Amino acid sequence: MRAIYPGSFDPFTNGHLDIVERALNVVDELVVAVLKNTTKKSLLELDQRIELISEVLKKYGDRVQVESFSGLLVDYCRSKNTTVVIRGLRAVSDFDFEHAIFLMNKKMYADFETLFFMSSSENSFISSTIVKEVASLGGNVADQVPPAINRKLSEIFKKP
Repeated sequence: MRAIYPGSFDPFTNGHLDIVERALNVVDELVVAVLKNTTKKSLLELDQRIELISEVLKKYGDRVQVESFSGLLVDYCRSKNTTVVIRGLRAVSDFDFEHAIFLMNKKMYADFETLFFMSSSENSFISSTIVKEVASLGGNVADQVPPAINRKLSEIFKKP
């Protein structure tokens, strides 16, 4: 079975990595689909995110592909002939939002299913937004992101 793990991944965190690794225990193939969101200002350009995530996930070989997408997730799923999406949940508040998205997607694509993975306790507080903010203020986020991502954040936010 192939599944799609969509997100902006700006930046990709250890929480995202944990979801990828656990999803690979359930599915044969995973497409990490990096959202090209033109309405949101990203720290990392789309091609940078794809390159960095590909570097982090290269150890999984052909089981993981990293691609970009824009538009409706259900249209992307149809184009990949895939009906299963992976989503991570950090807290109960995430569920309310994700449940509403699932219901809308299911309405547009009857075969659509979402597999929810709860964050492991060590990753439940990690968010890309918090990582960016801490890194921008000179804080150490090395234990919250893979090494390649940490190097990139250090490069972006290096102090003069």
